[in-house]
Amino acid sequence: VTSVGKVEEEVKETIYKLSKKGLTPSQIGVILRDSHGVNQIKHLTGTKILRILRAKGLASTIPEDLYHLIKKAVAIRKHLEKNRQDKDSKYRLILIESRIHKL
Repeated sequence: VTSVGKVEEEVKETIYKLSKKGLTPSQIGVILRDSHGVNQIKHLTGTKILRILRAKGLASTIPEDLYHLIKKAVAIRKHLEKNRQDKDSKYRLILIESRIHKL
């Protein structure tokens, strides 16, 4: 195995470890970039982080972007329960929910 192959395997093992800790693919990418000096996983391994996780069966069931939109919509709904008159939040909630339905 060449040195590039060893590095590739080490990166994949790191991705698996970070995923088991509960991190999302984008958080894993940031950690690898900042602390391990790997700027683009795709250039090193040939595949994206999410595909690496899917091959191992570690990927989440809903996409990351959809998860964050749902989380934001729930937070705004909670805010609107306390502040019914907040017209801007009502409008933002409509926009976020339309993005959720688009996905």
